[in-house]
Amino acid sequence: MKLYYAPAACSLGPHIIVREAGLDVTLNKVTFGKERTTADGRNFYDINPQGAVPALELDNGEVLTEAQVLLQYLAAQAPEKKLAPTEGFDRWRLLETLNFIATELHKGTSPLFKKPSEEIATATKANLVNRYQLLEQKLGDKDYLVGQFSIADAYAFVVLNWARRFEIPVSPKLQAYFERIRARPAVQQTLQEEGLPTS
Repeated sequence: MKLYYAPAACSLGPHIIVREAGLDVTLNKVTFGKERTTADGRNFYDINPQGAVPALELDNGEVLTEAQVLLQYLAAQAPEKKLAPTEGFDRWRLLETLNFIATELHKGTSPLFKKPSEEIATATKANLVNRYQLLEQKLGDKDYLVGQFSIADAYAFVVLNWARRFEIPVSPKLQAYFERIRARPAVQQTLQEEGLPTS
């Protein structure tokens, strides 16, 4: 398998799960500019016509896209790691949480990457502050969103990293949660591989 990624993009979540699961996956960095080129010289639009990371190229040539789909697929490749509950109500809570992160936090942050006007940036950040309060409620008194570390936490780590980047305030509890995830050996390895700060 080959994972196409860009440093600190939402592909960071699947990259973390690759390392947590101990999967044999080759990394291929995508450079975003006038053109989108992979580290091995391919036109990324030929791999994913949407032009967005992550994309996972399987050994049979199939390509999967969308972060939350890749997270689930990768977890399924190493069921013994228990990175995604597969039965009972915990499974539904996991899917609920993944969708919340995708629609409220991931998409909610997207406008800030486009360098909006100050008015739009302020409104976007105010909405995100509210959404992060909801994430804190989902976390509750647990160390991780669905009890033990899961793909939802890898995804949450990505958006919390963006919250730091765009100076969106989060609670001390969410900050401690972010630090707890960042301290995991697989996350440290992933950050190093993407050339990102590890502390």
